[in-house]
Parts: sequence; C-alpha cells; structure tokens
Amino acid sequence: MQRFFGTVFSRPIVVGALRVSVVVGCVLNLINQGDAIFSGGDIAWVHVALNFLVPYAVSSYSAARNQLSNRTPK
Repeated sequence: MQRFFGTVFSRPIVVGALRVSVVVGCVLNLINQGDAIFSGGDIAWVHVALNFLVPYAVSSYSAARNQLSNRTPK
C-alpha cells in the first residue's frame, strides 16, 4: 500500500492527472452547469469541485495501477 501511495503522488502522475482533471472538469462543468454559468444563475460550487476532483482521482489511480502492474514481474 505504501508503494501505491508513493506512486500515486509521484510528480509524473500528479502532473498528468492534473492535466486530465482540468480538461475533463471544464467539459463536465459546461455540460452540468452551462446554463447557470452563462446566465449568471446560482452555481453549485461543491459540484464544480467534484467535477475536477473525480477525474483527478480516476486518472491518478489508473496511472498508478498501470505503472505498478508494469513493474511487477509476471
């Protein structure tokens, strides 16, 4: 488990996950709250945060699992 967290928080994975999170989070926010954003309505800020957090978590988890599985001899 310690090796997994070390891999998840390694610089290449964090940077890659942040890039994915920014792109996917922006798209999700436009899809989910586009009307509120463009009309000046109420924005659900918790949902804004989740639209960025979830892609970050999925991307970093899958990248770390992939990296660790490639290191493990079969």
